[in-house]
Amino acid sequence: MDSSEILRRYLSGERDFRGANLRAANLIGAKLVRSNFSGSNLSDASIARAHLERCFLLEANLNGAFLYGTNLSFVKLLGASLMEADLTKANLQGAQLAKVDLRRAKLSGAILKWVSLFRANLPGVNLCGANLNGINLRSANLEGANLNWTNLNGARLSGANLKGAQLNGVKLQGAWMNGLKLGEIDLSGMELDEVKLSGAKLHGADFTGSNLTRSQLRFSDLGDANFQKANLQQSNLRGGQLIHANLMKTDLREADLRNADLSHTNLNLAVLAGADLTGADLRGAYLWGADLDGACLRGADLRGASLRGAAVIGADLQDAILDGATMPDGSVRG
Repeated sequence: MDSSEILRRYLSGERDFRGANLRAANLIGAKLVRSNFSGSNLSDASIARAHLERCFLLEANLNGAFLYGTNLSFVKLLGASLMEADLTKANLQGAQLAKVDLRRAKLSGAILKWVSLFRANLPGVNLCGANLNGINLRSANLEGANLNWTNLNGARLSGANLKGAQLNGVKLQGAWMNGLKLGEIDLSGMELDEVKLSGAKLHGADFTGSNLTRSQLRFSDLGDANFQKANLQQSNLRGGQLIHANLMKTDLREADLRNADLSHTNLNLAVLAGADLTGADLRGAYLWGADLDGACLRGADLRGASLRGAAVIGADLQDAILDGATMPDGSVRG
């Protein structure tokens, strides 16, 4: 079956082309809306600017296919193979791409809004500049992927592999990234407000100057992370591990830091007004010039901490442990 026969049969009203062999076929600009190509071989086919809206391509072979600017909105591609396929500027809005193999595929500038790529295999994929707003990438393999300048606002990324991924200029507002392993990743200067990173492994990550307002970082590993001058207002860091982290000049107003481990953390000149530090571990922490006005430090462990020059007016220090702590006036508690 060749491309001319497919087009002739389509014009006569046929829509079922399951199992067709269209390897290297020329279907540029073809209109094949709502057709069924499940199990078909379309490897190395030229399908640029074609109309394949709402087609069925279940377990189809599209390896190396040229799909530049193709309309693939709402297609069903479950289990399909698109290795090294060129999907540059393709419209994949609403497409079902769960468990699809997209190794080394090109998706630069593609429209992927509200697409499901659950458990998809995407190592080394080029998604530079793609619109991935709200995309489902849970448990997807994005190792070494080019995600520069992509829109991942509201995306589901929990359980995804982002090792070695390029993230320059990426948008992640409200993204779901719970439980991710992103040790030493560079997320400096990013807009990450309302991002969900609870239980994530972020040891040594760089958040310098980033906006993490109202973010969820509960029980995350943030040891040695750099949050200098970051905005963490109203963020939830309850039970987080922030040992040796750099929080100098960080805005932590009204943040939830209950039972967080902040031992030996640099909180110099940090703003902690109204923050909840109930039961927090602040042993050996540096709080020089920190603003603790109205902060709750009930039961916090401040042994050996330095509060020199800190503003503690209105701070609740009931049951706090202050043995060996340097107080705002420079005196040391016995």
